[in-house]
Amino acid sequence: MLYSPEASAGKNGFFYFHDNRLFNDCSNLQKNIVIPPELEEEILPSSQIQTKEEMKYIVCILCVWVLSLPLQAQSYNDVVEQAMDCVKKDSLVQAERLFRQALKMEPDNARNALLFSNLGTVQKRMGKTDEAIESYTLALNIIPYSTTMLLNRAALYLEKDLIQKAYLDYCNVIDLLPKNLEARLFRAYIYMQRREYKEARVDYNVVLEQDVKNKTARIGIIMLDEKEGRHQSAMDAMNLLVSDYPRDVSVLRMRANMEWEHGQAEAALFDLDEVLKLDSRDASCYVMKGDIYLQQKRKAEAREAYEKALELGVSRAELAEKLKQCK
Repeated sequence: MLYSPEASAGKNGFFYFHDNRLFNDCSNLQKNIVIPPELEEEILPSSQIQTKEEMKYIVCILCVWVLSLPLQAQSYNDVVEQAMDCVKKDSLVQAERLFRQALKMEPDNARNALLFSNLGTVQKRMGKTDEAIESYTLALNIIPYSTTMLLNRAALYLEKDLIQKAYLDYCNVIDLLPKNLEARLFRAYIYMQRREYKEARVDYNVVLEQDVKNKTARIGIIMLDEKEGRHQSAMDAMNLLVSDYPRDVSVLRMRANMEWEHGQAEAALFDLDEVLKLDSRDASCYVMKGDIYLQQKRKAEAREAYEKALELGVSRAELAEKLKQCK
């Protein structure tokens, strides 16, 4: 006979099954147990068991324990499935509770690495960054070479500004998967922050070898060329990027900034106007336009641009000094 009772684990490690049918059937089982005479003679004297009925009871308990083993495993799987259903329904609080429950039920289960990872992802979505990092770490203690878990933890380390820890995780991913684009791009970003430009260029080039159109890597190379004084190379690459992404406001804004820095104010203003055609509420564009106008002594136009930026949410304190210069 198959049973599917609910089960829960107590602090003492015993499992308590909430299905009276199991115990009723055990009572019937106890009545039908026959102890062989030779076993009776061998066990009774050495075990302080006074009667055959007591011995039958102990055998019955052993039977219950044996029956409970598959029930325990089934219960673990059921809880995991329930947790995953909650994730699909975006019931994250319930999912977190169920994942923790499953982990407590079978702390040595080989699948717990995946459960810790799933728990970390749920906690990440809930904004529990520290707890998510801890969960990913516990998962990695079981499966230290999981690139997915390393990438997930590295992203959270970056979010917490734990740059060195993120760097180590990305390095470990690259050791395992040298062509992993995500790890290469983020490690290049870290190198840029550290002003280790040679190392950053290597990572960006590895990305471009696999994906010649990768926008992030192309922007990285442009920034490197700018920092290393290769201005014409940077501008040529920037123009090519704009031709590939003509409606990308971030790319147009970046070119406008480069043009302004290179003394091409009118070209910069043209690109900023193109950005505003695509996004009329881009406050940063109005601030940049105001700065260019102010540099050109076009104070009325500068004030107009700054006033528009204020309307779009830029704080007056941020622009107070610039507005004074417009008088």
